[in-house]
This record gives sequence, structure tokens and C-alpha cells, in this order.
Amino acid sequence: MLGRVQQIQSTLSQLERRPSVPAGTVSSAGTVSSAGAADGAGTNAASAAAFAQALGAAAGTAPAAGGISPGSPTGADLVAAAKKYIGLPYVWGGTDPAVGLDCSGFVQRAFKDLGIDIPRVTWDQMTSGTEVASLAQARPGDLLFTRGGGHVSIYLGNGKAVDAPQPGDTIQIRDAWENDGNITTIRRLLPAGTAAAAQARPAVPAAAADGYGSSGASGTTALADLVAAAQASLVPGGAA
Repeated sequence: MLGRVQQIQSTLSQLERRPSVPAGTVSSAGTVSSAGAADGAGTNAASAAAFAQALGAAAGTAPAAGGISPGSPTGADLVAAAKKYIGLPYVWGGTDPAVGLDCSGFVQRAFKDLGIDIPRVTWDQMTSGTEVASLAQARPGDLLFTRGGGHVSIYLGNGKAVDAPQPGDTIQIRDAWENDGNITTIRRLLPAGTAAAAQARPAVPAAAADGYGSSGASGTTALADLVAAAQASLVPGGAA
């Protein structure tokens, strides 16, 4: 399915580069194109670019809002990375999983597993990303800072968090004891996970949904129809 979408986008890009039809050009139907038709060809080429972008977004291949490319780590990925360290002992100043981790070392390690470098200590971590206004708006993967920035945990959603709490304890999932009264700041460094992103997508008509979401024959046919319509729109006198 992905290869098919990429082929479609490549075809549309080639069509965009076609020169505009000069006024007075005779079409294949034997009619003379007017200056307005020539201008229309350029307009349709611009429309094709928008079509290609929309098609890529519908198929999940276009960059997400904010310029984040497909395949970039998400909050859900951070949660999965963090859970691998459950049971590891808390060690003050710890950054080595073979020995133990403190709260900020644990968070830094989870991000590093995703190929992302963040500051080492909480007071620097708490200035990264963007601020989330309240716990009610927090998403899985957001960082919860408390004690004036002296402690950090990773929010899991549904009132749960994971952290390296204190000496004598281990990294664990717990009921989030944080609330808006004792939270210093909530920071979001990564976009929402796949499920949340899917919910944010605009709905598509039922007739088109199978074309965007299916890898079967019906999906291929629907995509082919969309391409044919786009190609026709680039030809003066073609389908509207």
C-alpha cells in the first residue's frame, strides 16, 4: 500500500512540472485552448500539489503537524522504553542501568533508547519541550516535575506514572500522586502516540475510507480513481 501511494505521489509531482499550455494550442479534441485554459492548467498543477499532500496525510505518509516526520518517536514509544527499566534499583546520581538510575537518569536513559539526547538533571530537563497547562491535559510520555523541579516522573495516562522514586526503592509504575497543586511543570517533548494521532485525523467519507485504509483490491482501485481524477484535472478541457 505504501509503495502504491509513493508511486502516485511521484506521478503527481511529474505532472506538476509540465509546462502550462500556451494560448491558442490545439487540444487532442480539436478545440483551441484559450488563455484562461492555460492559466487553469497552472492552477490545477498547484491543486495537484495539495492533492498529493492530502493523499499522503490520509495514507499516513505525510509529516505530522510541527514538521515531525513519520516514524519519529512518540510519547507511546517513550512509555514502552521506560517500562523496560521497571525493577531497576534507585541509585542517587545513577546513569548506568547495570548499576541503577536516579529519577532524571532514568528519564534521560529512556529518551536515549529512542535516539534522543536530553539534559542530565531535572532542572535542565524541565525547560525542554513545551509546557502542558494541567494534569488533565497530560498525555502518555509527558514529564511531570515536582518538588520545585527536584523530581521527575513519566506520565502513563489514566492516573498512572513511572519513576525512580528514592533510595531503597526500585523503578516502578504507581498511582500518580502529583496534582496541579504540587506539580512544578509538565513538559511535552514528544508528539502523541499512534492512537491519539489517528483520533486527530479528520474523518473521510465512507466511500473513500476503504481507499485510504485498505491494502486490498478495493483500496487500490479507489486510489487509482483519485489519481485519474487528478491527472484529468491537469489537462485543459479534462474532467473538473
